[in-house]
Amino acid sequence: MTEQTQRMTPEEYLAWEQQQPIKYEYINGEIYGMTRETFSHNNIVINLVSALKSHLEGKNCKVEMADTKVGISTNSHFFYPDVVLSCDPRDRESRNIIYYPCLIVEVLSPSTKTLDRGKKLQRYRQIKSLKEYILIDSENICIECYKRNEKNQWKSTTYTQKFSVQLESINFEFTTSLLYKNKENKKKTD
Repeated sequence: MTEQTQRMTPEEYLAWEQQQPIKYEYINGEIYGMTRETFSHNNIVINLVSALKSHLEGKNCKVEMADTKVGISTNSHFFYPDVVLSCDPRDRESRNIIYYPCLIVEVLSPSTKTLDRGKKLQRYRQIKSLKEYILIDSENICIECYKRNEKNQWKSTTYTQKFSVQLESINFEFTTSLLYKNKENKKKTD
């Protein structure tokens, strides 16, 4: 992720970014260009989105990836998570910004992991509809799950070996084998 030195208001950013050839995230008036991802990163996203779409078929939820912007509020921070899921009717008709997600997933890369664990975690936790924030390491089996409990407190659990993870917000369970499927198959053939 590369930082641009120009500061903008949220309105200026939204208008400016529509004209750009790459995606930019917006944090505290500063814009950050998005970096290209690895095959490993993309395979994890595809594996998860495919499983989520299948699980949610026929339900009034939408699963989006990569090119869908999440707004912390209409005049605040804007991010492009790797996976975002919303079951809120206010997001169903949205064309490019989700404001009421229940689940956000970031697949970590060396250039973004500090931001994903820091500023993004802080900002995402401000979204009242968000129930779960998942960080997935793209190189090693490691999944960090941040979940909002019934007392509105965030609790985290880290999985560092083959395991299954339950997402209560959508009653969905996935395994580390599902996420890292292509990576494991590649190791067998190398």
